[in-house]
Order: sequence, then C-alpha cells, then structure tokens
Amino acid sequence: MLGRYSGAYASIQFRALRQFFKWRASEDESPDPMARLRAPKVTVTAVPVFTSGELSELERACQGRSFAERRDAAIIAVFTATGIRLSELAAIRYHPGDPARSDLDLHAREIRIRGKGGKARTVKIGHQAARSLDRYLRARTRHTQAWRPQLWLGAGNRGPLTATGIYQIVARRGRQCGVKVYPHRFRHHFSHTWLDRGGAERDLMELNGWTSPQMLTRYGASARGARARRSYDRIMDDST
Repeated sequence: MLGRYSGAYASIQFRALRQFFKWRASEDESPDPMARLRAPKVTVTAVPVFTSGELSELERACQGRSFAERRDAAIIAVFTATGIRLSELAAIRYHPGDPARSDLDLHAREIRIRGKGGKARTVKIGHQAARSLDRYLRARTRHTQAWRPQLWLGAGNRGPLTATGIYQIVARRGRQCGVKVYPHRFRHHFSHTWLDRGGAERDLMELNGWTSPQMLTRYGASARGARARRSYDRIMDDST
C-alpha cells in the first residue's frame, strides 16, 4: 500500500487490521500475525493555503448574473468562510417556508451542518458569504426545481448537485482562472487563517467538527512557519 497510497492512508488501514487481528487472537486463541509489526511512518504534508490573489481570481471567475455564476460564487464563498467538508456542503438543506427543515439562517449568518456519523453542528459565515448566498437564493427562486430541499441545484433547471458535481464545479472555476482548486484545500486554508489570526484551537475543533486534537497538527501544518515568524515579531520585536 505504501507504494500506491499515502502513509496516512496506509496507517489507517494498518490500525484497522491490527484491531481486527487482536480481536481474532482473543476470540479464537490464535496467534496475532500483526503483534510485532510496526505501523507505517506518517509524514505530514503541508497543503498550500490560498493567497489573497488566488481567492480574488476565484471570485472574479464567478462574477456575473447568471444562475451558474451566482451559485458557483456562493459555493466558493461558503467553502472559504467555513472550511466545511465537501459532503457537508452538498448536504445543506433549504426550505424558506419552514426554518425547522432549513439548515440555512441568513439573518443569523449560520448554517447547520451534518458531519461524519451524522453529528450535527452549526457554523458561522461572514457578511460576504451571506451576500453571495442571498444573491444565489434570489436566482434559485426562478429555478423550476426550487421546491427541492437540497440547497444547491444544477444549471439549466437540472436537479440537485451531488458532491461529485460540486467538486467538478470548483475545479473548473480554478482552471478558468489558473488557480489549483479542490474542496479540501479550503479546509486547510480556513484552519490556517483561524490559527494565524489568533483563534482558539478548541473553537477551531468545534467549527471543523473534530473530536481529536491530532487534527490540529495535520491541518495546522499549512504555513506553520509563517505563523511562527509573525509571532516572533509580535512577541520579541523590541523596536517599540
């Protein structure tokens, strides 16, 4: 597996197999073939965060008044503002006439998210993302399938977008403006930005739906050096 996949993926499979064989050895009183095996080494790879110029290019790529442009601008704005997972964004529900069935509250600038294992949490969005969503929702009212409970609808009066469809939209907008974009990069960028601006780690865990502090190490790796150098100037600079 190490020859085909990342060390992190191989490590996950290794731990699962180790638990299985440990259980099997206990149940059947048989030898554990993994008892002396070492877990594969996991190297944390820093995902490059977006520059302000790249984000501006993405915004410009979605400028316009068409349904697709309003929708794509809203998708990218929500990804940037929240760092939520692709599956979480695709699952957002919208029902303007019934707040109990709608995950979106533009007035409070909040979105209810269903994360891994169906665990629910609420994330905030900024004013810019709220404006982009409002513009999309106004365009959405004219869509022939606006009655659908899914927030994101296809252009040309097509049905709800799947996670795969959203991935393709984001990647296409990136190619259009020469920026390498995929949904998970927004998650790394959001985590870096939160930490870079002094946000509390526990709050980041809550917003990202993490239960393990180990995720802070993985997602905080992006631009960690830049954060440390800025902290030096703030803490050690004696020019003032």
